[in-house]
Amino acid sequence: MSVKIILADDHRIMREGLRALLEIQSGMEVIAEAEDGRTTVDLAHELKPDVVVIDISMPDLNGIDATRQIISAAPHIKVIALSMHSDRKFVREMLSAGASGYLLKDSAFEELGTALAAVLNNQTYLSPKIADTVVRDYLGKIDTTESRTSPSLTHREREVLQLLAEGRTTKEIASKLCVSIKTIETHRKQIMEKVGLNSVAELTKYAIREGLTSLE
Repeated sequence: MSVKIILADDHRIMREGLRALLEIQSGMEVIAEAEDGRTTVDLAHELKPDVVVIDISMPDLNGIDATRQIISAAPHIKVIALSMHSDRKFVREMLSAGASGYLLKDSAFEELGTALAAVLNNQTYLSPKIADTVVRDYLGKIDTTESRTSPSLTHREREVLQLLAEGRTTKEIASKLCVSIKTIETHRKQIMEKVGLNSVAELTKYAIREGLTSLE
């Protein structure tokens, strides 16, 4: 029986390359591709794959929040992050969201095969460089005040912040999230109060720094 995989990355060439490499492997089947986080969540709910391989920096909904939504609805789905981000902040947030693996994009393809085998066996797989980061963080050899000082935004506030940073209007965000314009205005006010910023331009810089969007 084939392992069903969804590939999620906003770069088409990346998705096509991974698909080509995976489909020559015995027992692997790419059942869908997505270029943004929200579509990835919808496809995961609809198709119920075994594994989702997902980038972190994607439009509409970033990989961290997409992973959280996928795992919340279907805990049996394994998620592997495939990202250029090696910073411990992104690793920590992705693992906290429920990811079972974290690979860097400069990894050899064989490493993805190893990661797939590990997560399907209910194990966690981290690229060697990432594993070293996690271990050193755990041992307390790195200052972790960063995670304590970052404002705590709700999942919905993170979604609104990303969409604001990507240039969506209040009306567009309200329509996409199926809520009222007033609700979005309230979220925006609360976000600004929490992060101590007063303009959308400042919020955009903050969102990029936090990895919610790359605006590539």
